[in-house]
Amino acid sequence: MEPVDEGGTVDPANSAEADGEAARLYRAKVWGGARRKLWHTSVDGTVGTRLRELADWAEATGRAGGPVDTYGNGPVEELEERVAAELGHPAAVFFPTGTMAQQVALRCWAGRTGSPVVALHPLGHPEVHEGGALGAVSGLRTVHPTDAPRLPTAEEVRDHPEPFGTLMLELPLRDAGFVLPTWEELTSAVEAARERDAVVHFDGARLWECPTHFGRPLAEIAGLADSVYVSFYKSLGGQSGAVLAGPEDVMAEARVWRHRYGGLVFQQYPAALSALRGLDEELPRLPAYVAHARVVAAAVREALAEAGPGWFRVHPETPHTHQFQVWLPYGAEALTAAALAQTEDTGTVLFRRWFTPGAGGPPGVALTELTVGEAGLEWTAEDVRAAVREFLSRVG
Repeated sequence: MEPVDEGGTVDPANSAEADGEAARLYRAKVWGGARRKLWHTSVDGTVGTRLRELADWAEATGRAGGPVDTYGNGPVEELEERVAAELGHPAAVFFPTGTMAQQVALRCWAGRTGSPVVALHPLGHPEVHEGGALGAVSGLRTVHPTDAPRLPTAEEVRDHPEPFGTLMLELPLRDAGFVLPTWEELTSAVEAARERDAVVHFDGARLWECPTHFGRPLAEIAGLADSVYVSFYKSLGGQSGAVLAGPEDVMAEARVWRHRYGGLVFQQYPAALSALRGLDEELPRLPAYVAHARVVAAAVREALAEAGPGWFRVHPETPHTHQFQVWLPYGAEALTAAALAQTEDTGTVLFRRWFTPGAGGPPGVALTELTVGEAGLEWTAEDVRAAVREFLSRVG
């Protein structure tokens, strides 16, 4: 049995399995209930509060009296039409997960190009977070134009020695630090793929955040690709779900494969409504979040330099989106414990969980990801510096 404190909750410091489910739930409760935070995560709150918030929004927007969906009509159709318009593509299809959406997109393109080979980054989501699904489930094979922690250049795309049918670009490349190329680099890489008669697919799980960096509207960015996938819970605060957008004939085939993959769910109106709410409420705010993330990143860097923990890194130094990485020369468990203790004692959460980098990462360091959302807009640079100093005082 897990040891508990007097309040009946698990105390991670005394737990034999500090990374177990009980400890995870404890951290989520502490961080989710913090009085001050930079952002609200998708797991903050309770079932009741989240459902009431969604119901209140549906009532306020006149959707509460509408019908629920059945196999993709109603609010799901509304969402598909809205996203197709936002991205400037002819058609769009709702999927329960991005993993499924992208597998379907890539196999549709493989049938059209005659090539099962997908060129993508080794840090891309399908390579790191999907258990080899592209090969195991869809019969596709991947190649890597580069292994540098950035998107491939036009030269790397053009000169890759193996043929490929699809170039897949993750915008931003999350595991490399939410990094983006310049607009010129992106358009050149797309042109290089076209020169090889390859199609281009954007893994745009976080594409919503990109217009500030590129200085281009969302539809112009998405319009570079033949197809685009977008997520709703990562940037827009939705419950779940994804949309794949592209040409009408490809999307028609995608609907067939969605059914075959088990993605034609009977009812998904809560996910669709939460996505529509995100498009209404969060999408217009993202530029402000990106701008303030740059203020926060600079303040974190200044405080770390002043406190002198030795080597550290804020990456990118100027965030490309409203998310960025922080690296420190301590163990992940110690840093996570310090972050949790700071919130328990002060009601403020700055950092959350820390991680040891994967294979090839430097030893003796850990990283975390910071996101700036609506709650973070209230933080001044001095607020951030003070929180960093207080956090470091707990790291031994």
